[in-house]
Amino acid sequence: MAEKEAPEVLSIDGREVRITHPSKPYFTAQARLSKLDVVRYYLSVAEGALCGIRDRPIVLKRFVDGAEGEAFYQKRAPEKRPDWLRTVTLAFPSGRTAEEVVVDDAAGLAWIANLGCIELHPHPVRSGALEHPDELRVDLDPGPGVAWSDVRRVALEVKALLDELGLVGWPKTSGSRGFHVLVRIYPRWSFDDVRRAALALSREIERRAPGLATSKWWKEERHGVFLDYNQNAKDRTTCSAWSVRPLPDARVSMPLAWDEVPDCDPADFTVATAPRRFAELGDRHAAIDAAPGSLDSLLELAARDEAAGLGDAPWPPHFAKGEREGRRVAPSRAKGAAKKKSPRTKMPLLTIANSPDKKAALAGLERWKARHPEAAEKLAVDDVLVDSMRGRSSTWTRIRVNLRNVPEAMRPPQETPDPDDDPTREWREKRAR
Repeated sequence: MAEKEAPEVLSIDGREVRITHPSKPYFTAQARLSKLDVVRYYLSVAEGALCGIRDRPIVLKRFVDGAEGEAFYQKRAPEKRPDWLRTVTLAFPSGRTAEEVVVDDAAGLAWIANLGCIELHPHPVRSGALEHPDELRVDLDPGPGVAWSDVRRVALEVKALLDELGLVGWPKTSGSRGFHVLVRIYPRWSFDDVRRAALALSREIERRAPGLATSKWWKEERHGVFLDYNQNAKDRTTCSAWSVRPLPDARVSMPLAWDEVPDCDPADFTVATAPRRFAELGDRHAAIDAAPGSLDSLLELAARDEAAGLGDAPWPPHFAKGEREGRRVAPSRAKGAAKKKSPRTKMPLLTIANSPDKKAALAGLERWKARHPEAAEKLAVDDVLVDSMRGRSSTWTRIRVNLRNVPEAMRPPQETPDPDDDPTREWREKRAR
């Protein structure tokens, strides 16, 4: 029997943090990093990482089996935690509450990293104003096949609009395929107001760059880069600056200056390269708290949109229906939509796979293609919809194919998804009763 590995005890600003199983592999596919390597990374950029999470409740997204394993979300603070670690109690749209961790210092950062928190997921509120966000989050989510150059162009459109409105945007790579622009605001508005402002911004960018950007919630209607306004709904979190992402090269969500955006490459920023950048340039977002702004201009834009007949856009599926929200149904499923709208409002979609394991879902897609090679050959890149679905405490992958480019005579019927393991199905069915 192998000897149990002793914990590594780190002394951080007068506090001791035990790192259990320090040599446990956290990245193995390309980057070679242990748990202790990830902890040491966060300590090397601590002031930058803390800038994005300090005094904020944080959801613990835990990768207990490393970056290649499945993650789960833990909202509630562990019962066994240091006395010096703060918590606050949040209320959620479901009516439930949870006591969540607040990380204020490097010791707290190391402590959550020891739990397997490779990513950092703070809420957009401070501990003293839990119902009033101080950050509007612009999340640029490129669709399949969208070039990185298009993502950067949309980010620069966002900057131009924010400049016109007197708001300061702070850009960063998401660490994956997307891009984030953070806007510090005064904590005067509710979550609904902030989301309404984000929706107005998304629609305005779509008008300014109609070939590049979209505000459409339903994936079958999207093209180019989606501006995900729903990231501003209550209980939604995104990875913060300097956060490590669970990709093979251990990329980092990197804060940037705007003059870096036109030529930036997210692959340049990894656990291996970020500490040197931090040592040489510091944190590009260090002054973010010095420039809060007002949402009044965006809310005026929202009011103009509403007066012109643009109602509320869909909310995430687990939220209660909004007061001004229309029918919450995908256009392809709306009865009679094809007769009233353009042909694209009714799309021939098949659900291919549902699984908490993305690799298993993608394997199911390959099996479907092998069964239907003629149809598969007709699919364009953006006809394959790989959705990362977020449930109550976990993420799962849904894969669909759009058969719009497949002649009707060649279209396979809907089959039982393979695999068909939707972890939210049971509680959704109970809720519907």
